[in-house]
Amino acid sequence: MKGSHVPNPILDFGELNIPNDVRAVLDKENFTAPTAIQAQGWPIAMSGSNMVGIAHTGSGKTLAFMLPAVLHVLRQEPIKYGDGPIVLVLAPTRELAQQIEKVASTFRGVGLRTACIFGGSPKGPQLSQLRRGVEIVIATPGRLNDFLESGGTSMNRCTYLVLDEADRMLDMGFEPQIRKIIQQIRPDRQILMWSATWPKEIQQLAHEFLKEFTQLNVGSLELTANRNIQQIVDVCEEHEKENK
Repeated sequence: MKGSHVPNPILDFGELNIPNDVRAVLDKENFTAPTAIQAQGWPIAMSGSNMVGIAHTGSGKTLAFMLPAVLHVLRQEPIKYGDGPIVLVLAPTRELAQQIEKVASTFRGVGLRTACIFGGSPKGPQLSQLRRGVEIVIATPGRLNDFLESGGTSMNRCTYLVLDEADRMLDMGFEPQIRKIIQQIRPDRQILMWSATWPKEIQQLAHEFLKEFTQLNVGSLELTANRNIQQIVDVCEEHEKENK
């Protein structure tokens, strides 16, 4: 953990000061106790601070940034027709965007609307969702830039930005699109950047756009194999390979 004035972790859901309807969603989804990334990430995010989280897939990071996002939205003025989102989550792939949207959609019961925006799908239905007004948008950078350039949506209301799997987005060449999007977001934004690794390129991006931030590490900063996956090495002769 790096940063000044780091808050104490939230070790139990009972410590969360959240509305009853939001707590009811957590109970319904059978969340029993915070993961390590949630326990330390929630109080940082809920304090309004910028944050960099280094954590592998499966650590519970989606709820780590989505619960504070929901609480952030509930403190804002209601979205009107044509308004852009209050919360924007950028993800590198369609599959990840849909996974994040699945978590976000569990909070629709508290009156939040979500939209999942990605390439490879018709623009019409996605554009209709944006124009009706949604509080939370999960998007891939390329498709979102298409809508921003055409005037289909705006970032005028966005005050909470999440860059999920930022290292992967840079590897896939999305840095120019990410820069275009961030330039259109209000300067009083809060940014949460999540990455599995901490290479120099990600460090530079974090210092440029987040300025001051708290860094939270769960596990090693080095790129390693996922310990949740069992790997078996079977040594065999050349002629035995066909049967393996």
